[in-house]
Amino acid sequence: MNKKRQQSEQTKARLAEAARSLFAQKGFKATSIEDIVAATGSSKGNIYYHFQSKEGLFRYLLDEWYEEWSEQWDAKQGNYTTVVDKLYGLVERLVVDDLNHPLSKAMDEFLSTELESNDVQQVVAGYMDEHLRFNRELLQEGMDKGELQQGNAEELAIILEATLMGLAEMAKRLPQADALVMHRKAIEVFLQGTLKRD
Repeated sequence: MNKKRQQSEQTKARLAEAARSLFAQKGFKATSIEDIVAATGSSKGNIYYHFQSKEGLFRYLLDEWYEEWSEQWDAKQGNYTTVVDKLYGLVERLVVDDLNHPLSKAMDEFLSTELESNDVQQVVAGYMDEHLRFNRELLQEGMDKGELQQGNAEELAIILEATLMGLAEMAKRLPQADALVMHRKAIEVFLQGTLKRD
């Protein structure tokens, strides 16, 4: 990598790190481009060059979060011996890591205030597609291994996602320990209809 490209990547990383901190502290709407400029000593032009807009910068951070989540899941999933263990591991990650992630509140605000934008709708649709793909593959794995009864993995993936999304909204009002208990209970209820019976 040549020196100019390396400097450009360092600037981009510095902007992203400062923005992540500001969005976590102030929220999406209250953080301005000027705040990011002040925190980094960089120019508005650099922000627009690397991210096109504040929304583009925030989407970049959400993509980074998703990539980080995927890498961590890939590293951990070998610790789970069954698909049922993976489902319980998944809800633990959701409660312990995702609900407490520094960008969690800012993401909710971003999605609720910017959802009218076609770009944001596409981003949300992309995240939803990824969640459903993940669920579908996990559930299909359980069916293929004989842990779960045969069924429509696509439909079950939607049911699982809807359950977890709705519960995550409710869990924001609960202490973490209670939220984790509720999520585990939701997986128990979900499994009652999907576990293979002898």
